[in-house]
Amino acid sequence: MKFVQLNSFGTPSASCSVVDGPALAEPGPGEMTVNIEAGPINPAELLLIQGKYASKPPLPAPLGIEGVGTVAAIGDGVTSVAVGDRVMSLGRANWAEQVQGPEAAFVKVPGDVDVLQLGMLKVNPATAALMLDRYVDLQPGDWVIQNAGNSAVGQYLVQIARARGLHTVNIVRRAGLEDELRALGADLVMVDGADLAERVRAEIGTANLPLAIDAVAGRGCLHVADCLSDEGTVVNYGLLSGEPCQITADMAVFRGISLTGFWLAKLLGGMPRQEVETLYAGLASRIADGSMHAAVEACYGLDDIGAALDHAMQDGRHGKILVTPDGMVG
Repeated sequence: MKFVQLNSFGTPSASCSVVDGPALAEPGPGEMTVNIEAGPINPAELLLIQGKYASKPPLPAPLGIEGVGTVAAIGDGVTSVAVGDRVMSLGRANWAEQVQGPEAAFVKVPGDVDVLQLGMLKVNPATAALMLDRYVDLQPGDWVIQNAGNSAVGQYLVQIARARGLHTVNIVRRAGLEDELRALGADLVMVDGADLAERVRAEIGTANLPLAIDAVAGRGCLHVADCLSDEGTVVNYGLLSGEPCQITADMAVFRGISLTGFWLAKLLGGMPRQEVETLYAGLASRIADGSMHAAVEACYGLDDIGAALDHAMQDGRHGKILVTPDGMVG
């Protein structure tokens, strides 16, 4: 049974290898075995491989935060799924031909939906949805600003916000991404800069902008914070700049701007099972009806994990890089 293993922290393509290990045993009581079909390479995995993530696993370690597949076998007592059903894995070892775990480590998903889109369900759509839900009581007509607007999370957030009657200001690093984001439902697309707040207010006037979503930290955080209405909130979920988050004392003291952080793993770990299932059922239904999707640039097999990681590290991509057992889809 092949799986991707992290051997050392460093350059992703040089730090990982494919291991051909023994076949998995039959699932025990309350367990299931799943044939993995697809899962993406996310920025969190690249940070983990480089040793820059919030926690470091003991080495060697399996990899793959996301994965979707079909149930190959179930143990006694498993009631939520049957053999042949499609499930999303909540585990973190999904760059593999098969995974095995307790029933609670999987969530049933539709079997008749694009498997690549479902393979990206766990992290980015949930991150976008929960950041819109958990911090500010947003009302239809409100505005939300985000940087890294062309990222996977950014694209999902645009689509979810649009469906909820919210408007989005989407900040990007370079021109030329406007059409792509507007096609998803973005209202405004702007290139970052020190004068961002002036340009945003010139477009939206005095409209309520209570939430900023920050993937960049550093001055990117400062710029979106400056755009907020008084008493607004910045939610940071990334550190693309490699710098600390920034807001000024004036923002915090006189305008009531607050800064908080979002970590999906921590939030999911504290959610009741029914809430987790409801979250992913709602997101899967959006994928099923075509109202939410993400671009896919390429798929690689497990044996080509080095090339896949190199591709995922490249700037200027126009979609996610996914890993499937053999590089094929379906």
